Amino acid sequence: MRIVESTNRRAVSELLSATRIRDRVTETRASEIVERVRKGGDAALVKYARELDGLKGGLEVPRAQWAAQAKTLSPAVRAAIKRAAASIRTVAKAQVPRGWRKTVGAGISVEQRVIPLSRVGCYVPAGRYPLPSSLLMTAIPARAAGVPEVIACCPRPDAAVFAAALEAGVDRLFQVGGAHAVAAMAYGTRTVARVDKIVGPGNRWVSAAKSLVSADCGIDFYAGPTEILIVTATGPADAIAADLIAQAEHDPDARAVFITWNRRLADEVARQVAAQMPSTGPALQSLERHGGIIVCRTMSEALGLANEAASEHLVVGTDAMARRVWNAGAVFVGAWTAQVAGDYAIGSNHVLPTAGAARFRGGLNAADFVKLVSVQRMTRSGLQRIAGTVTTLARAEGLEGHARSIEVRVSDPGSRIPDPARFKP
Repeated sequence: MRIVESTNRRAVSELLSATRIRDRVTETRASEIVERVRKGGDAALVKYARELDGLKGGLEVPRAQWAAQAKTLSPAVRAAIKRAAASIRTVAKAQVPRGWRKTVGAGISVEQRVIPLSRVGCYVPAGRYPLPSSLLMTAIPARAAGVPEVIACCPRPDAAVFAAALEAGVDRLFQVGGAHAVAAMAYGTRTVARVDKIVGPGNRWVSAAKSLVSADCGIDFYAGPTEILIVTATGPADAIAADLIAQAEHDPDARAVFITWNRRLADEVARQVAAQMPSTGPALQSLERHGGIIVCRTMSEALGLANEAASEHLVVGTDAMARRVWNAGAVFVGAWTAQVAGDYAIGSNHVLPTAGAARFRGGLNAADFVKLVSVQRMTRSGLQRIAGTVTTLARAEGLEGHARSIEVRVSDPGSRIPDPARFKP
């Protein structure tokens, strides 16, 4: 891995670049696919699924096949799926927002209602291999939030995906992927029901399609190539190198960077990466293109760069360092907290913001599957108490009709508007 000094701002910027790279060719083609599925429904969806996914058979996999396929898994894999699901479910249940009701003043109250989305679509990638962990990470929080119907799309579901679907409480599963699957979930077809929100990672076609449909259907966030940033001055060097390679093996465009103020450790990590590098797979290409080691002068400088980068995954050496981080999709503290464990079984979500989006949001969680709806109530005396405030501000904005809407109520003491003696829930 290349080693650069923090004073080389150009090299540092290249390694930590959080700019979303726009692929105009992909976006244009994805737009065509989305529009054709939106207009053509099942016919267009089947056409693309056969051409791009190699679909044989129907769009939907009958539920009876899920259990039959899941039984072909080894007991160890089935048990691992169950244990991972339990951890994810524990965390997701704690994330669900709570409703409340507050008295703002005499005769004035505001209530927050927590309402689950009606139907959610989970996208499950299947590039080199299908990813059942992504199905667990998306469907389980939706169920924990109270979503009554959860569907999933995966271009090539295997036995592990079916087992995960059963464990996570998925209702329907469609063997389609790419931009056409996103369009089907966003707009609905005769076979695929329209969803309120689409969640889950995917390739550049999926990301482009999610961006295109986001005006008409909720999405979690844009998800680009995966990222890991490790910031520490202590080893072990072999574990740091293993973490960098592990993230780099996802994608040739993955970004894996180590930041330290210990030059000796930087050299040792570089040696360990070379020694551990697999002979096949995308890790070598990823680390050559986007990987590197930055040597800083101080810990404060290193943490400053980490906050600038706003990485998807951030690994730091100590809790004291973690307290100085405010831009990261997920933070992993200490040498024992392997980031890869977070991909599967710690319980926090691995669907995380990339390309700098961690500046303004964290990872997927159960709160993403509910709406917070405010319910307001006032008595006559409550309205009279704030009438002057409302009419003054309305007229300051030039909205005379707004002001009159208040005055027509409070100006007539004998108003026919009923005034309940007390609020009823």
